[in-house]
Amino acid sequence: MVRDISCTELSARLKSDQPIALLDVREDWELEICSISQALHVPLSELSSKVGELAPDVPLAIICHHGVRSRHAGRFLEEHGFKEVFNVRGGIDAWALEIERDMSRYD
Repeated sequence: MVRDISCTELSARLKSDQPIALLDVREDWELEICSISQALHVPLSELSSKVGELAPDVPLAIICHHGVRSRHAGRFLEEHGFKEVFNVRGGIDAWALEIERDMSRYD
């Protein structure tokens, strides 16, 4: 089951010794507005063709705009053998509100 991770928890984990990868499944135009530097970008529409490029044994947090596409991506990845999958609750919008307050936002 895809578990939720808050932006605060993710931020702390990215800065810690606990390994976690961050996957951004938004579209290219969305990344032009704002992004998290540590994130690997694979649009949801391309995920099925690129799943082999991801490490299923590394904990993985998935982010989108608000958390809907990332949850779908998480379920897909679990079906393909990924063990520790987290949906970033609130997505990049929550990240901009809670972590990087100077980050651009969009509707």
